[in-house]
Amino acid sequence: MNVDLHCHTNVSDGTLSPAELIRLAAERNINMLSITDHDSIQAYETARPSNADLRLIPGIEFSSYWNKFGVHIVGLNLDLSSAAIQQGVAQQSQAREDRGEKIAEKLRRLGFDDCLAGAKSFTSGGQVGRPHFAQHLVAIGAVSSIQQAFKKYLGAGKAGDIKEQWADLSQVVDWIRGAGGVAVLAHPTKYKMTRSKINQLIEDFAAVGGEAIEVISGLQIPSVTKDMARLCNSHGLLASCGSDFHSVQQPWAALGMVAPLPDSCTPVWQRWS
Repeated sequence: MNVDLHCHTNVSDGTLSPAELIRLAAERNINMLSITDHDSIQAYETARPSNADLRLIPGIEFSSYWNKFGVHIVGLNLDLSSAAIQQGVAQQSQAREDRGEKIAEKLRRLGFDDCLAGAKSFTSGGQVGRPHFAQHLVAIGAVSSIQQAFKKYLGAGKAGDIKEQWADLSQVVDWIRGAGGVAVLAHPTKYKMTRSKINQLIEDFAAVGGEAIEVISGLQIPSVTKDMARLCNSHGLLASCGSDFHSVQQPWAALGMVAPLPDSCTPVWQRWS
């Protein structure tokens, strides 16, 4: 079975519309897909499976904080109409709006006016984030590429690197569980933490009701997958997998190009299959 439980549309920071993403998933023979836009479920207003072989699992990716570290939590198999998920989306959306205004003000002080409106023009009506500010800076000729925008203005330690106060880990897990979903720690290998910190994060995540971790995130070498499987099993958690797809221009995170989970793991989808 071809499973991809982590991908993004242009509702957040992806490049494809929900309909385009669904079409690509069908072309790549994906059997189970979850659209996990950042702090948004808007994609599900228009996302419809194009054939009976594609099962769409309602999902989201929440930004959160744990011990001053930014971490991402995916929620899977959600009741999108639940009060819990609606509250979470509303709170996180306001935090993103506040952050966007702060980024725009920082850029204004550097001589770039009307950046918030410019960034929003790239969002397709969804959440505004640093990638959209980067696109705007490219469009007005301030930089030559998205990468240069982050290097000069938006990356870590730069003027536009605004640390917003996302909900803490336990609050995010509560929202997901309140919506009948499964909370999944996204891409554990991508956090700049020591091994002991990662272990503590997973321990704390499980203690507040987290049930799974992404054992596979995009293209990764077999030794990393084996290590993540050990970590997952040692904490008694379910295993998830996803490409973290954003764009067809990123082959390391290609939609549906996700290796099968190791046999030693219990797949998260056993919870709803």
